[in-house]
Amino acid sequence: MRSQQRKTAYSIPAVDLKTEISLMRQELDEAYDRVMQHGQFIMGPEVQQLEEEIAHYIGTRYAIAVNSGTDALTISLRSMGIGEGDEVITTPFTFFATVESILMAGARPVFVDIQAHDCNLNPDLIEAAITEKTKAILPVHLYGKMAYMESILSIAEVYHLKVLEDCAQAFGSEFIVGSNENKNGQKQKIQTKKAGAMGDAAGLSFFPSKNLGGFGDGGMVLTNHPDVADLAQMLRVHGAKKKYHNVLPGYNSRLDTLQAVMLLVKLTYVDHFLEKRRELALRYNSRLQDIDGLELFPFYADRSHTYNQYVIRISDGRRDAVAESLKKQGIHTNVYYPVPCHRTPVFENCSFTLPVSDQMAEEVLSLPLYPTLALNEVEIIADCIVDIM
Repeated sequence: MRSQQRKTAYSIPAVDLKTEISLMRQELDEAYDRVMQHGQFIMGPEVQQLEEEIAHYIGTRYAIAVNSGTDALTISLRSMGIGEGDEVITTPFTFFATVESILMAGARPVFVDIQAHDCNLNPDLIEAAITEKTKAILPVHLYGKMAYMESILSIAEVYHLKVLEDCAQAFGSEFIVGSNENKNGQKQKIQTKKAGAMGDAAGLSFFPSKNLGGFGDGGMVLTNHPDVADLAQMLRVHGAKKKYHNVLPGYNSRLDTLQAVMLLVKLTYVDHFLEKRRELALRYNSRLQDIDGLELFPFYADRSHTYNQYVIRISDGRRDAVAESLKKQGIHTNVYYPVPCHRTPVFENCSFTLPVSDQMAEEVLSLPLYPTLALNEVEIIADCIVDIM
């Protein structure tokens, strides 16, 4: 660590929603007024409009708005027939809601370790974890990087498993399917699929800090299967297709109309904001290369990264010291995730050996990255890191 650190104090938050909101304040106010005027606060017309527009954007047949990303995953699992006695293979390196949804559906999470180079589920370890009770795989597209879906879907096909994508951090991310040449060596158009359009179902989160964030909690179930969509629509309203005719226990999990109308405004900005995230990430990459003790995650040509988080790795047990040094200079960071799910008290009696997840929990650090972060602020952050390291 260099002896001479910068003494200038900055004020750069880990996330800044206020500036982003100010850019669209007039449109948001007008949207709010429209709902105030028609007064349909529960399942108003804007909810269906949002479902249709997101289904079109992602490329799925159905989108069912619910009140959180956690409910989106839980309802998806139940709608796919996952329940008591079933096992679901997933990653331990995620927010607890991923695992919680499996438990809430009545199933058992089976953890498979992650890959060090992208912190996503390691597809090479999945087959060894499959048993006769395994019914689904739940990959998480962490930080905005899609898991390696071709391998995961191939395994699922062989073993007749369902695949549920956790897209909470990956709205707008894409996966390139196939190559630019067919088997005869002829050029062909490369196909891309967005996160949420590759599995049997997917869960979105509209938590405020997500790529498409709302003004409170919110989520959405995505699927191409009509039976999954029908059941999800029932489960979000107490398990009833028709009011007072409840078929099964469900949830009070409707997305508020006010959230829907605000998200419709933000949806018109989302591609621009995603490009800003990529631009900022490229600047970070160019400034933070070849620093001893600091490792960048590699770029993947087949997976577009939407950088819900810009994450670096700091080795030799120095991560927390670096974060504290940045904080003293007014630069705020986060750690996703300091405690992998298999290390939480819920699983204290389980014996999962997941060394890569444990290592990443000690090394990852999320730097400030949001659409309104200025390029010169990235330069300031990078300069501070270089000085600290």
